[in-house]
Amino acid sequence: MAVTIDINAGEPVRTLGGIEGADRQSRRLASWFAPTGSPDQIINRAKPVADDRGRDLARNDPTTANVVAIHRNSTVGSRYDLNAAPDWEALGATEEWAEEYRRIAESRFGLFAESPRYWIDSRRRGTLTDLLRLAVGSVVLTGEAIAVGDWIREADRPYRTAIQMVEPARLSNPNGESDTPNMRRGVEIDDRGKPIAFHFRKSYPGDMFGESWVWQRKAAQLPWGRPQVCHVYEPLEPGQNRGLSDLVACMESMRLTKQFRGITLENAIVNASYAAAVESELPAEVILAAMGGGSGGVWTDTIGQYLSQLQDYLGDANGIRMDGVKIPHLFPGTKLNLKPVGTPGGVGTDFESALLRHLAAGLGVSYEELSRDYKNVSYSSGRLAAQSAERFMTARKKLTADRIAWFAYTLWTEEELLRGDFLPPLPGKSRRQTIQAFYAPLGREAFCRATWIGASAGQTDEMKETQAAIMRIGNNLSTIEQECARLGLDYREVMRQRARENRLAEELNLTMTFDATRQGKGEQQRTLRPPVEDNEE
Repeated sequence: MAVTIDINAGEPVRTLGGIEGADRQSRRLASWFAPTGSPDQIINRAKPVADDRGRDLARNDPTTANVVAIHRNSTVGSRYDLNAAPDWEALGATEEWAEEYRRIAESRFGLFAESPRYWIDSRRRGTLTDLLRLAVGSVVLTGEAIAVGDWIREADRPYRTAIQMVEPARLSNPNGESDTPNMRRGVEIDDRGKPIAFHFRKSYPGDMFGESWVWQRKAAQLPWGRPQVCHVYEPLEPGQNRGLSDLVACMESMRLTKQFRGITLENAIVNASYAAAVESELPAEVILAAMGGGSGGVWTDTIGQYLSQLQDYLGDANGIRMDGVKIPHLFPGTKLNLKPVGTPGGVGTDFESALLRHLAAGLGVSYEELSRDYKNVSYSSGRLAAQSAERFMTARKKLTADRIAWFAYTLWTEEELLRGDFLPPLPGKSRRQTIQAFYAPLGREAFCRATWIGASAGQTDEMKETQAAIMRIGNNLSTIEQECARLGLDYREVMRQRARENRLAEELNLTMTFDATRQGKGEQQRTLRPPVEDNEE
């Protein structure tokens, strides 16, 4: 057994197997008792409390509310667009068919998903973008998001497919029973751990207007392969069936930081309100009597006479001024103690910055984003922070928004193919054979392969990053599609719009030249302008 010396106590410290972190006798580690158990055993027991505290912080703590907003704006943005890319080789089709399929699928799915009549939402409250922003916020606060596919039979609906976002708190064991080998906090699994069904309360726990003690079983997918539930979370360990928020590791610090700010602000208000104190030689009993705390009598008369004399004296001395500045002269036996007015150390200091940096490291965002403080940011440091945050948000986008969007897209594609009105059939195959190809192994994945265009990555220096993008394209290190996706744009729509603008410029006999690669020193930038006639200068 290895032995080290505690420099504070001067006594040897025995370590377990030579691992100091596992020592059970050190003063600093003796009280550290880490729980032992499976991920589900540890997480599921504490999850309701952790989720409630996360939601409470989001409602009452501005830092937590900012974290949720950053994740939503950095992953989903203001619109989430489909970039269909069917695997035509796996389907035995042609590239021409894939291009036609892509054009029609993007157009019709976009009309359905982003309709202002909210067809995609079973509650008719939001678009696909709105649902994905809800999902991202849920992952931040609870560590997971749940989307359920609905089939709504209404005459006025363009599609019967719809999506319903479900609160993670509604996913629980029927009748509040304990976990079993095949039931893990509402997730019914088989012997290999694959989810086969989900059990949802009909209403939120404790909802006095709903049926919170009535559960519904929802199969993970229907017999022919149509998925019904999309449960997204990032497991920390194998065998984990429920998600845990990133806020949990920072929750205590965030709570204490909020309290620290409140106390600091209260202290500042008191300091600003309490400007000065007048000390007097009168006994304390006189002051107490004057304030109503004594018996009165002679002391009241004494304080009355004193205050009358004080008023007369100050009335005579109250008019002393020098260069317009009032100079007070106190009554004999009194002294004025001025109190410094200002904000004490805390808010706006290096100490608060250290707290926010600590929180930012655990929440996957940069300090600048979390604090909204950009005063000391250079291009290099700002770009490095942006790249680090971008990597985190890209992973969060793939984990949450892309999975739920793909879930909705597959449900819509299945219904659209079965209707057989618009999507083109596979080359040389009938409509029935095309549907059979969709239900074949990996057919759903081949038809619905896609990328998703969400929020822009943002630019710290537009000129430098635009030139870098041009160089990447020119050196075959990137494509126009990839560079437009960085800006949250669809390259096809950008190129179509440019073509329309060029045609309009030709019709109007205008000259447009925009070439950033030719903008050097001493070289004049040409802009949109009408042609110069021969008789004009």
